[in-house]
Amino acid sequence: MARGTEQLVEAMAEEVAGSRGLTVVDVELTRRGRQRVLRVILDRPGGVQLDECSQVSEELSRMLDIEDPIAGSYVLEVSSPGLDRVLRRDREFELFRGRVVSVRTFAPVEGKREFRGVLLGLEQGQVQLEVEGQRIVIPREQVAKAQLVPQI
Repeated sequence: MARGTEQLVEAMAEEVAGSRGLTVVDVELTRRGRQRVLRVILDRPGGVQLDECSQVSEELSRMLDIEDPIAGSYVLEVSSPGLDRVLRRDREFELFRGRVVSVRTFAPVEGKREFRGVLLGLEQGQVQLEVEGQRIVIPREQVAKAQLVPQI
């Protein structure tokens, strides 16, 4: 999906989701076999209900039919990211401040490549974690994968 198209679809999704107090976490156009899938991931503190995903899907589908920003056929999927979601965007490092995360880096940071601790946020391009009472600072560009750790 071209960047302009992606931005338009994301803006449409944010309009629909925002009116329900939801945040658009990710929008991607991928392939599943021969079929193209437009995936919209929604979230909010406390989680997203299935009926909310369904409502956003219906309204967004109508908007996409009118605007027709994506050439050809595709399937629209609207869902929540799950309990062990991967953090992809900078804003997610703020949205999930205070949650336990697992972070893997491309290169060693303070002699390690894997960390598990409380996310303190993202400040000046640095992911801030508290690991065993110590603040760990990881350059954002060094984060290979960051993921929420489900808490029981």
